[in-house]
Amino acid sequence: MNGAGRNTDAIVTSVGGWFDGISPAPPEGLRSRLAALLEPFAHLPAQQVPEACLDAGEKLLDALLASGSTSRATALDLLAVDALITYAFQAAADDPALIDVRAARALARIAALPGSLGA
Repeated sequence: MNGAGRNTDAIVTSVGGWFDGISPAPPEGLRSRLAALLEPFAHLPAQQVPEACLDAGEKLLDALLASGSTSRATALDLLAVDALITYAFQAAADDPALIDVRAARALARIAALPGSLGA
């Protein structure tokens, strides 16, 4: 799985390996937060990067929405959600035939979060 912005010289076999090879690497604070969020998925095959990123981003966004926090303390987590969703679609770009399906599924999942606006 190459994906946009990936180092294509190495064979990536896991979600963790994929994350370690992101180029350009995110700033260190964000990189550390993303690594922690993706750690439960690190052992999964690289083909599961889109779902792993989406799952991690969805879980964090749900927690943020449920907390109702709008303070500056949540800024890093909001950036992490954005990065995870972006990375999910970067990785998914390796299989363009599924982009529409994945986008629709991602939108439905995020809209269904209990903490979403209007819930």
